[in-house]
Amino acid sequence: VQLVESGGGSVQAGGSLRLSCVVSGYSSHSHCMGWFRQAPGKEREGVAAIYLGTGHTYYDDSVKGRFTISQDRANNTVYLRMNSLKPEDTAMYYCMTSTYCNSVNWRVESLVGYWGQGTQVTVS
Repeated sequence: VQLVESGGGSVQAGGSLRLSCVVSGYSSHSHCMGWFRQAPGKEREGVAAIYLGTGHTYYDDSVKGRFTISQDRANNTVYLRMNSLKPEDTAMYYCMTSTYCNSVNWRVESLVGYWGQGTQVTVS
């Protein structure tokens, strides 16, 4: 399984970005896809996830109402639309796949099956 992210960059506070994650290769882990982020000096944290079967979504409280996760199953792609960006959103953003996708498990890092290489988001 390979995950390739794109769409990161530098924006001013209040701006928007859209991250993309293309997944290739079959895997039983590909039931849940989502995004984690890691800021310098901080632990990696879950941002959002989507259950591929139903489209149900999960968000960290810090991004609710500003970020939207969506999927394009025909193109094996998951997106993270980020609006009203804040300096505290600055981090490396990682795409992930996981077998586990409920309101608790989606953000458990040890349950993640595969990771992308990361894409940097900088908000100033």
